[in-house]
Amino acid sequence: MATIKNLFVDAGSDFSTTITIKQSNELPFNLTNYTAASQIRKSHDSSQYFSFNATIPPETATQGKIKLELPAAESEQIPHGRWLYDVEITLTESDVIIVRKRVLEGIVQVDPQITQDITL
Repeated sequence: MATIKNLFVDAGSDFSTTITIKQSNELPFNLTNYTAASQIRKSHDSSQYFSFNATIPPETATQGKIKLELPAAESEQIPHGRWLYDVEITLTESDVIIVRKRVLEGIVQVDPQITQDITL
């Protein structure tokens, strides 16, 4: 079962967070050779989605760390409100998926941008 963590994104701002995936014994899950993916959707069956840039930095892969990022230009495209998200990790060998697992899920609250660019 995936861990639940809710996220808060300010539309029009850069967003970044690092999450740590742990094993059942609370030790970090070694993510070496894994890839990560993450999408935001209004509902589980919604066809519209936005993607977090989900990466596993090589220097922290053995510590179970996944970085989620959303640049300001992308966050401002997401309508404000409550969204769902998850993070999946995948281990592939010779183009064959060996493991695919959802490790994190929750709600993303997107707050609208108040300060806008002003053109004179």
